[in-house]
Amino acid sequence: MQISGGVTLSGGVNLAPGSGGSSGGGYSFQGSNYGYASGGWSTNSDVDIIDKIPFSSDGNATDVGNLSALRYNAAGQSSTVSGYTSSDFTANNENLIDKFPFATDGNATDVGDLTQVKKGAAGQSSSTSGYTSGGSTGWTNDTINVIDKFPFSSDANATDVGDLTVARFLAAGQSTASNGYTSGGGEITDVIDKFPFGSDSNATDVGDLTVARFTVAGQSSSISGYASGGTASSNSNVIDKFPFASDGNATDVGDLTVARLYANAGQSSTVSGYTSGGLTSTYVNIIDKFSFSSDGDATDVGDLTLARYGVAGQQY
Repeated sequence: MQISGGVTLSGGVNLAPGSGGSSGGGYSFQGSNYGYASGGWSTNSDVDIIDKIPFSSDGNATDVGNLSALRYNAAGQSSTVSGYTSSDFTANNENLIDKFPFATDGNATDVGDLTQVKKGAAGQSSSTSGYTSGGSTGWTNDTINVIDKFPFSSDANATDVGDLTVARFLAAGQSTASNGYTSGGGEITDVIDKFPFGSDSNATDVGDLTVARFTVAGQSSSISGYASGGTASSNSNVIDKFPFASDGNATDVGDLTVARLYANAGQSSTVSGYTSGGLTSTYVNIIDKFSFSSDGDATDVGDLTLARYGVAGQQY
């Protein structure tokens, strides 16, 4: 199946007080205030929109700025003060690292480069660094296994710090205080990889998703990773959950409101996971929310400002 934009398918860190508990000295990946959806592809064109989604109440997103370049299928990372959008599917922008502020609505700036061209990498965040894992240097037959790391404390280029166990692109990214996870991805895998934040090293295979698929959105509670949506032979509405405390396979714990591919934008609050945008037979603007405290289906809680797919997710 050929998707506009040239892809062929076969077959945020938050240290704010009260942001939720996790291991690691008070560090928590989840956000207390807002989620963000940056970039994407809509109506045969990539976009630079940065949308902001409220966590305190259900509602529509607002357009609060622009990326430094048009881009889609990028990876999202989050520091205590800034959102990052890295990787891309657009020619000449695939190695850019963009940064935008959380404290005020505003545009992103280009603050560094990845180690190489990376189309459709997954994003992870520690308390000090952003990570992009996997991706593709070309299209589906050019997938890579590289794990890049870039600092939050200063604007700088990324360094290559390890490898995934399986080369892949358009996978989901999840994060704990101490580890990054990369789950699913093309073409086409169910593998859940884990790599440490404390030392630069390769990932290990720690489990499987319930269904092998790619173009998946990733979310993280304090105790579990989630992978929602995606596609293999058909579009998926599955919400998978896997444990952080021990290595193990995922279980199917619910459904999105709409089965969709390119549901790349995952956001995580202290209590809920969000999946925003995507693609069915048309572009999707739906923001879905599902509970971290109990297994169940998602609910439609709002809309993005523009229906689109291939969006990067951040949270604050």
